Amino acid sequence: MLRKSSKIIVKVGTNVLTRPDGSLDVTNISHLVDQLAMLKKEGHQLVLVSSGAVGAGRELLPAADEMDPVVRRQMLSSIGQIRLMELYRQLFASHQLLCGQVLATKEDFRDRRHYLNMRNCLEALLHDRVVPIMNENDVVSVTELMFTDNDELASLVTAMLNADTLVILSSVDGLLTAAPDDPAAELIPTLSATDESVWSYIAPVKSSFGRGGMATKVRMAQHTARLGADVILANGQRQNSLVEVLSGNGRCTRIPAQAQPSNLKKWLAQHPTTQGRIQVNEGAKVVLTDATKVSSLLPVGIVSIDGDFKKGDLLSIIGPDSELVGIGVAQYNAEKAKELMGQKGQKPLVHYDYLMIY
Repeated sequence: MLRKSSKIIVKVGTNVLTRPDGSLDVTNISHLVDQLAMLKKEGHQLVLVSSGAVGAGRELLPAADEMDPVVRRQMLSSIGQIRLMELYRQLFASHQLLCGQVLATKEDFRDRRHYLNMRNCLEALLHDRVVPIMNENDVVSVTELMFTDNDELASLVTAMLNADTLVILSSVDGLLTAAPDDPAAELIPTLSATDESVWSYIAPVKSSFGRGGMATKVRMAQHTARLGADVILANGQRQNSLVEVLSGNGRCTRIPAQAQPSNLKKWLAQHPTTQGRIQVNEGAKVVLTDATKVSSLLPVGIVSIDGDFKKGDLLSIIGPDSELVGIGVAQYNAEKAKELMGQKGQKPLVHYDYLMIY
């Protein structure tokens, strides 16, 4: 059950917004807006993370399918985003609500200034009669600037805004024990944020028109729950599914929140750009990743240092096999770190309060 004035992020996938032929499903979109308007008028703060721009563009310009795939995606997104937002504008206006468009790339979350600017904008939009609508900026998002899909964007926004709940709406009821078309498939109603056994149920397939699949949804859902928000996977094609699952009813998979880390640690969890690379030995890795206690990064466990960083810069912490262990804020510069490397009884290079372990 939601408490009064909850902050809710709703991510809706392409297959919820479109018909089997890829055209926009105006009836289903209208029903989604009706539910969002009801929640808004109950006093909840909402952000809608909406796919569908490329599909809307394809509906308007089907001949573009013959173009280069990257250019086609950029072009269809540019055309379709206007069509999609105009539809949202009209539907929300019928409820005396406004909608605001926010387009983002992964770089907006890696740079601290961009991150805070976007957070401040969204916080301002959450008030009064406005529903912010977010989407990836597909016109400029290519290669390393791209999110895995909008599930990742929704996860990032949930952490950024310290939201209470993330609802991911797709074309299935939640996480199933088999493929949706398998008569023996059963819904998994509750999932722990740390349960790795569920991966045996997940097939590595993508949806018909979107970029993501259930694997991405579960990975992002568990990551978001570890950062302090409740997550619900539900079927956006079912009538009133959003309102029902938020009221504690309806078919869905719920991933309860774990303890909420600080705002800084939430940002560090988004893999921001780092200025230094610190490799640690196996003993230091074991200590840092021990979930039963908190630990800082001490010089004694460091085996190599790369980068000319200064105090306050971000550092990537790498394990013995070059795997990413975490990201933290340097407490002193690279020159001092190299002097103290391998020594016992020295001040931490990264204090626990400024360290996010993956």
